[in-house]
Amino acid sequence: MATARDIRRRIKSVKSTAQITKAMQLVAASKMKKAQDQALSGRHYAELMNKVLVNLKEASVEEGHALLEDRGEGKELVILVSSDKGLCGGFNTNLLKAAFKAHPDAHFVTIGAKGRQAAARLGKELLADFHVTDPVDFGQVKTVSKFVRDKFLEGEFTRVHVAFTNFVNTLSQIPHIDTLLPVSPVTLGKAKDYEGVGLDSDADAGDVPDAGYEFEPSAQAVFDHIVPQYIDYQIYQMVLESRASEHSARMVAMKSATDNAEQLIKDLSLEYNKLRQAAITNELLEITTASLALE
Repeated sequence: MATARDIRRRIKSVKSTAQITKAMQLVAASKMKKAQDQALSGRHYAELMNKVLVNLKEASVEEGHALLEDRGEGKELVILVSSDKGLCGGFNTNLLKAAFKAHPDAHFVTIGAKGRQAAARLGKELLADFHVTDPVDFGQVKTVSKFVRDKFLEGEFTRVHVAFTNFVNTLSQIPHIDTLLPVSPVTLGKAKDYEGVGLDSDADAGDVPDAGYEFEPSAQAVFDHIVPQYIDYQIYQMVLESRASEHSARMVAMKSATDNAEQLIKDLSLEYNKLRQAAITNELLEITTASLALE
């Protein structure tokens, strides 16, 4: 049975842990707000880019584009967007489980230390690992995009997928795997799942505006120029979604840890007070017994 001294030490230790988790909760909450704002503000641009690309595709039918070419079955490449740090609940576990189950034989490009470590531990083919700072820098994401585009254009891979966590709200983040390359004409006309979140429910994010654009020097030239930018921004938006999900998951996990620590402190304090009360009662009984013996 634990002594009063042991319980006091446990209370002190749990209080120290609660202070740490509380501080981490506040830091995560601050980063979460910035990441959520960044992710939500980018969705409208991604949606508009989808609509413009549809009109460009319709106006430039003479030629195709290498990034739209479907090469059939072959080697697959997966961009795995995870976190650099842990303590974020099941954020990484759920994503990694979904990615490795859906594409067990694929090659991987990782963004985030947790994804790199998991791929190496499970013996997956890891081509490259990229570090993207927080807040997300578009220039760093373009480096990732150029790397996978070059691999696809060289014919080394026939499919490129992105495994990331789709941000729904602070309490809900869903692992999602999207095909990045080849860019399908059907995909061009449809908003991604994450682009519709937070928009007016009465508005159809997939509606395509009437084609009324004039392209200079030509629709084909503009199309050839904008498709790589489209790929860049798709990856960028997916990383933004993942960062918003990561900080939200970490904030919720740290809040839960803080609440559990505070509840444990209450339980330990109650147990400690019971032991103190029992010790005082025993001392009073000893004093009373001694007094009666002296009479």
